[in-house]
Amino acid sequence: MPLKIIDHDSKEYHQMIELRDEILRKPLGLYFDPEELSREKDDVLIGAFEDDKLIGCCLLTRTGAGTCRLRQMAVSSNLQKKGIGATLMNFAENVARDKGYQTLVMHARKSAVGFYQKFGYTISGNEFYEVTVAHYVMEKRLR
Repeated sequence: MPLKIIDHDSKEYHQMIELRDEILRKPLGLYFDPEELSREKDDVLIGAFEDDKLIGCCLLTRTGAGTCRLRQMAVSSNLQKKGIGATLMNFAENVARDKGYQTLVMHARKSAVGFYQKFGYTISGNEFYEVTVAHYVMEKRLR
């Protein structure tokens, strides 16, 4: 399963928007607005592929000196629990390290906390609601 950094506004990026919309937004009755997507042009856009089809993705957004935020992690629903998310996590952490980040943070959905804890992420704060779903801030110091 090839993983790669993809370009904003490319064919692969449009596949990424479709996957994120299907997995993360539509179930909540939410949709992306063009302004939100245009802000992603400076993010690191990561995709996992099977042939030329995007099957998983995530984004890294710089939040400060030495820190970036993992966002919008999504894997095709028929391929979840097959190690794609784990592979994406490892790749994203390596990319973040290579770019000089020391800390990776995220707003993790409550239902995904256990997944991220397996990779050494810890909860740093109280439960809060974002996009109508319970979340926790989680973080990990990258070595």
